[in-house]
Amino acid sequence: MFDFARRGAAAVAAVLLGMVWIPGPGGGRGDGVGGGDGLGRLAAPAAEAQAARPFVMPFASPPGPDTWLMGQPYGNTTGAYRQRRTTYGAGQGIHFGVDLSAPCGTEVVASADGVVFASDAMSFGSAPHNLMVDHPDLGYATFYGHLLERPDWRPGDVVARGQVVALSGDPAGTCNGRPHLHYEIRDLRHVRKYNPVVLVEADWDSLALIGPFGRAFQRDLDDPRKWQHLDDQPESVIGGPLLNDFARPWPPDSR
Repeated sequence: MFDFARRGAAAVAAVLLGMVWIPGPGGGRGDGVGGGDGLGRLAAPAAEAQAARPFVMPFASPPGPDTWLMGQPYGNTTGAYRQRRTTYGAGQGIHFGVDLSAPCGTEVVASADGVVFASDAMSFGSAPHNLMVDHPDLGYATFYGHLLERPDWRPGDVVARGQVVALSGDPAGTCNGRPHLHYEIRDLRHVRKYNPVVLVEADWDSLALIGPFGRAFQRDLDDPRKWQHLDDQPESVIGGPLLNDFARPWPPDSR
């Protein structure tokens, strides 16, 4: 556990900012107390950690109650579990994207430089409108669903990271139901789906705290620690067998 009392105010600030505290020689707190010469300093997060997340969030605006919040994360959520044989059956029973609650008309941006693969291809789901963008240099594709209107893009069009590519909408098409963006990361065959938490640079822990989502991953009582965190959710493959058809689920199966 981080010893806040011994490390001092500068070290506390470092932890809250998500940075690394490097103590001065002798292991002091950085203010001359407790040994050392007081030359502790702040270091930015490791470069390799940043490089491991090549995408940015699909909204340019910061999260907040007036902009957007995380509605449902990727993975073995209780909501997906209840619909594992219906809505999410094709994705092995898990929620195979991230739902970001946002007012209709919120600008959606490309998560990385890429090339449009398809616009309004309903074989990918997420009506009433959607967009699939390939990122050949990264080996992934990003998918933007439940859009307000058909994106004005054709296959082969080039998009840039942070460029507005669509407007978020509502799966009901009314903007009075559940307005949100359904966001996925897939392979370039568009068959395998990955957890955006490990690929998109964002403060996911804070998003989970302030959004409508709580601790709501389905639990397997035969392996109760499996898939209970934002970053340990399984990949899914379209058409594969159910991943979460648990014999002893918690919460209990409603059927």
